[in-house]
Amino acid sequence: MTLDISSAPIASDTTDHAPPGPGTGARWAQDLSASLVVFLIAVPFSLGIALATGAPLTAGLAAAAVGGIVVGLFGGTPLQVSGPSAALTVITAGLIVQYGWRATCAITLAAGLLQLLLGARRVARTALAVSPAVVHGMLAGVGLTIAIAQLHGVLGGSPQSSAIANLIALPGQLAGPHPPALLVGTVTVAVLLGWPRLGRLPGRAGEFGARLAKVPGPLAAVATATALALALDLRLAHIGLPAWQPHALVPALPHGPLAGVLAAVLTVTAVASVESLLSAVAVDRMSRRTGDLDRELRGQGLANVVSGLVGGLPVAGGAVRSTANVRAGGQTRWASVLHGVWVLAAALALTGGLRRIPLAALAALVLVVGLQMVSFAHIRNVHRHREFPVYLTTMLGVVALGVLWGVALGAGTAVLLALYRLTRAHVDVLAGPDGSVTVQTHGPLTFTAVPRLSRALAGIPAHAEVTVVHDGSFLDHAAYETLHSWRTGRQGAGGRVSMVTRRRDDEVLDPDGTVRAGSSPGPHRCRAWTPWVGHHCIDQQEDPHGRLLDGVRVFQQHTAPLIRPELARLAREGQTPSQLFLTCADSRMVTSMITNSGPGDLFTVRNVGNLVPAPYEPGAADDSVAAAVQYAVEALEVRSITVCGHSGCGAMKALLDGVHERPGPPTALARWLRNGRGSLDRLRRAPAGFAARPVVDLVEQLCITNVVQQLDQLMANPAVERRVEEGTLRLVGMYFDFATAQAYVLDRAAGTFSPVEARVEAAPAGPTTGDTPERVNADGTAPVDGGEEGPQLAA
Repeated sequence: MTLDISSAPIASDTTDHAPPGPGTGARWAQDLSASLVVFLIAVPFSLGIALATGAPLTAGLAAAAVGGIVVGLFGGTPLQVSGPSAALTVITAGLIVQYGWRATCAITLAAGLLQLLLGARRVARTALAVSPAVVHGMLAGVGLTIAIAQLHGVLGGSPQSSAIANLIALPGQLAGPHPPALLVGTVTVAVLLGWPRLGRLPGRAGEFGARLAKVPGPLAAVATATALALALDLRLAHIGLPAWQPHALVPALPHGPLAGVLAAVLTVTAVASVESLLSAVAVDRMSRRTGDLDRELRGQGLANVVSGLVGGLPVAGGAVRSTANVRAGGQTRWASVLHGVWVLAAALALTGGLRRIPLAALAALVLVVGLQMVSFAHIRNVHRHREFPVYLTTMLGVVALGVLWGVALGAGTAVLLALYRLTRAHVDVLAGPDGSVTVQTHGPLTFTAVPRLSRALAGIPAHAEVTVVHDGSFLDHAAYETLHSWRTGRQGAGGRVSMVTRRRDDEVLDPDGTVRAGSSPGPHRCRAWTPWVGHHCIDQQEDPHGRLLDGVRVFQQHTAPLIRPELARLAREGQTPSQLFLTCADSRMVTSMITNSGPGDLFTVRNVGNLVPAPYEPGAADDSVAAAVQYAVEALEVRSITVCGHSGCGAMKALLDGVHERPGPPTALARWLRNGRGSLDRLRRAPAGFAARPVVDLVEQLCITNVVQQLDQLMANPAVERRVEEGTLRLVGMYFDFATAQAYVLDRAAGTFSPVEARVEAAPAGPTTGDTPERVNADGTAPVDGGEEGPQLAA
């Protein structure tokens, strides 16, 4: 239902925050432009990957052409661009050494057939179950292996057969480099690293540099190095492009143990599939689309079958080419197809020019690509999730033992780490000032924690009053018997023991944080999981300041000991929030509660009406919000910004009442509300709505329309606009209805707000100390689980 506030009919226009999509002719023009940009990146990149693997250089161009055309036509992610993969470089190089080139083509063909089978079985999303630490560790190990090998090429030598051999031979290579190759390689690296920074030069030089930087960096670097080599007439090894020979394209069966060949096929299949699917997910997020991963896997398999038949390298989806396609304005799958056509044309018609490229330039290009695969952003991410041991083990295993063994070591480390966390519990004994003792357990209590738990319980003074707080999600039989036997014995000796592990109807939390049993039920009862509703149980005439201090005392007594280690870590390392959360100052809006977030997760900005002042709004602009947004986007590098409105917003009611337009000198509130005039205008033109229910009234419709409008006004901030265009920042619209405790997230494709569904989890098995086991903090509140994974904002 749509509520009109004018006599004219109102049409909805809330499908997205981006401009409307271009027409057919404009889409073709953008696809053509994007295909040329990706083509200019793909040619030097494909040649470099082929050089690094030891395959014929035409194999790189063949894989790029096949990947662009075949996956472009049959893949499930229209804007993904496929071709030879840097992640498969080390694997392919090893296969060529072990089996030969034609047998490697047969392995590529077999891997493609296996991908087709997996895609037909619709198991694509299973590949996404691999630990991100293993995937990023594998990519980092492959990148280091590539970089170490290609450093020999930059120095004028030839790489060895393994990373260890390359490291051993590196001192000798450094002692006697080939000066022309070193010069060309150094120039290539310098251009690659400096090219994106041309637009940052001061004055007119920056304007010219920005136009020049539109040329892809890899093409500029290779072209500059080639021109330098020709101008100085340097004696260097150049690209050798063999003529296409049909008889050499026929794959040959590998010779060797069947188990080794099967392992090779499985390795190529696994790495190519995981990289392609992860890249597809990233491209879908960047382009705000939803692809078909099973179809994408079938498209990748068909491309590998064709690539193996025509003598090409293994094909996989590539983040570099796909990102370039999206940023260059690609609209449909024809951008990828056209890029493949241009690569094929270049391989057939431009062989004379390609043969002039020095091998040292391609080696330098691939060296930089390899180093960029070691992402410090990924390292910080896995460290924050306490998975750095998995990342490091995988990376070092790939470098020292190869991809297959490195991934196996990483996966094994991930399993052991998960088992350790599942069985590792912390038991803390805290003495209170009144002689009482609190025993706090963190994590699941299993038989492995029984010795530690028994020692802690045995050390408690005989006459102390004890409270045992179990915040784990699981209690096995051994731990249960230990706690039960100890409590029975202590109570039999006259001791007092409280077990805080569940919620009961007869438990009441007093304002000082203690639990009383047997309270009579009533309309203003204090529940153990919500100490903040304790104000219902207090005389309304009580001093509010005293109530505030009571709350602080409860925090210091119960909550502070629990979160002190995490806050100490944040004090040492500084804040690294992943999200900026912009919401209203309404006292009912508790951001940490509705997002399940904890300290350090959200960078929060609150104001009346969750408004983002637009710089073009006369007499109403305010720099405080813009400054906070700029700091979050540029200094903290948040990855998403959420604008969250709520039901019954007083600011929206005031806007509808015209408070901002009343005669006389404007008050501070009236001046601030002028920032909401754009929302009023949007309400008349294109009101927002819900996907599954009608709006309640005009105020609610303005509340959700205001969220859409503020997302648009965020794009007026240059820092936000730049990050969104780069695909590194996501804007999210959210609405919270107090009456139903229901959150809604803006569905950009449909242009409506959809409810966030609750996640259903299985109850833990094993004996517990009550009929309704539940995790609670020492102060009775529900635990905050967002510390590691961050707040859950996605629908």
